[in-house]
Amino acid sequence: MSTTASGDAELNEFGYTNQLKRTLGSFHTFAAGISYISVLTGVFQLSYLGLSEGGPAYWWSWPLVFAGQLMVALSFAELAAHYPVAGSVYNWAKKLSNSHVAWMAGWMMLLASIVSISATALAYQRTLPQISEFFQFVGDGTGTYDAATNAVLLASMLILFTTLVNAFGVKLMARINSAGVAIELIAAVLLIVFLAAHFTRGPDVVTETLGTGADNSAGYLGAFLVAAIASSYVMYGFDTAASLGEESVDPHRNAPKAILRALLASFVLGGLIILFALMAVSDIAAPELSVDGLQFVLTDALGPTIGRAFLFIVFIAITVCVLAVHTAAIRIAFAMARDNALPAGSRLAKVSPKTGTPIVPAILIGVIAVALLLVNINSPQIFSAVTSLAIILIYIAYLLVTIPLLVKRFRGEWPRKGAPEGRFSLGRWGLPVNVVAVLWGIGMAVNLAWPRKEIYNATEPFHWYLQWSSVLFVGIFAAGGFAYYWFVQRRKVGTLADHAALPAATEPDADSEEAPK
Repeated sequence: MSTTASGDAELNEFGYTNQLKRTLGSFHTFAAGISYISVLTGVFQLSYLGLSEGGPAYWWSWPLVFAGQLMVALSFAELAAHYPVAGSVYNWAKKLSNSHVAWMAGWMMLLASIVSISATALAYQRTLPQISEFFQFVGDGTGTYDAATNAVLLASMLILFTTLVNAFGVKLMARINSAGVAIELIAAVLLIVFLAAHFTRGPDVVTETLGTGADNSAGYLGAFLVAAIASSYVMYGFDTAASLGEESVDPHRNAPKAILRALLASFVLGGLIILFALMAVSDIAAPELSVDGLQFVLTDALGPTIGRAFLFIVFIAITVCVLAVHTAAIRIAFAMARDNALPAGSRLAKVSPKTGTPIVPAILIGVIAVALLLVNINSPQIFSAVTSLAIILIYIAYLLVTIPLLVKRFRGEWPRKGAPEGRFSLGRWGLPVNVVAVLWGIGMAVNLAWPRKEIYNATEPFHWYLQWSSVLFVGIFAAGGFAYYWFVQRRKVGTLADHAALPAATEPDADSEEAPK
């Protein structure tokens, strides 16, 4: 059987025929997963939060979050080995549970991904103006809204770029993404080496709390749980490798490997960068660490020239990260649209015969992402709260996969009967791994959603609804979205005719000479 036929086999199980083109190799799928995680983007964008709330000891949240997310990734890798389909989380939930749970998982992932595009694009502001003052187009950065407005301008330019790239086709996206990831990985290793050459203290720095737990009612544990959110914001999105499964060659083998390799590489590189930066900075108590994070360490420890060179690499990492998140959001929208589970499903699911990609979702998601940025101009605090909510939605969407999977395991319905041999499987470890994945997901969702003023109401103006925004907004997004689905869209759901699999009797035999090449 050909690679393409093998890759398309399970699509018939979902009732689909593949309209996307299989052009992506193993490194492309790996690059998609690791660029979504984008360790350089996440570490440099959010390290200030971990350091300000937990001090250098926040580093321990990195291996902690990795251990928990590894359980989720292992479960996803097993699913990807059997179902490497577009909109992975959406379709996995549908296969493991029902269309209602699937719609909820897809809705939350889609909404969270669009917000993540906007939020990640704002990281340009923490990087480009430090490379050159030229990139501070609005004011000089000292005005009340200079930074926030300039951040929106830079982010909008980036989203325009990712929209155009995704609209032109997956091959162009994959080439740019893979090149950016290769540069990012090489630079991350070089950064680790450079930082190692500038150590000013030993690794025991990760025991320093700098008194961050003094004002917390739960002591340092409370402070650590807040600081750990910085790591929680980074290590997710590895399912993107499976979401590109319909465009990948030999996806049953490549997707599981890509998921696990992306997470492992991010853990190793990110953990060493944070640790070595803390060992290299001249003053571990420097106030700039709580404001600029590791960007300050680059120029402080490595000097302005080398520091700016690495900041340029961070700029590349942010670019390919937003590109990957945009790509993943398009695949989720496409997957739901071909089931007519979204308004104007036939238009959103239309694949351009020229570019081999859904163009309408690429443009629409880009427009919505830019529109969301406008909130940041005069209300950056509100936008920060909404960004945090997006991460909560992703963790909940993951739970809508891991919980049904666990139910299947308890019922003896997973691993699925009659599945081809030789695919990635957790074997007897599947149940304990799945249990930990569910418990971890619940714990992280609670920790992320806890109404802390440090996250949701950190600066003036103080409003009770901002502090409780995690509970209020998630409830509104979930209840409002599901109400729309239940009363409006539910009765319309069904695979669109253009995407429906051919009846078994008329399907060509992939092994026959008459099968299309």
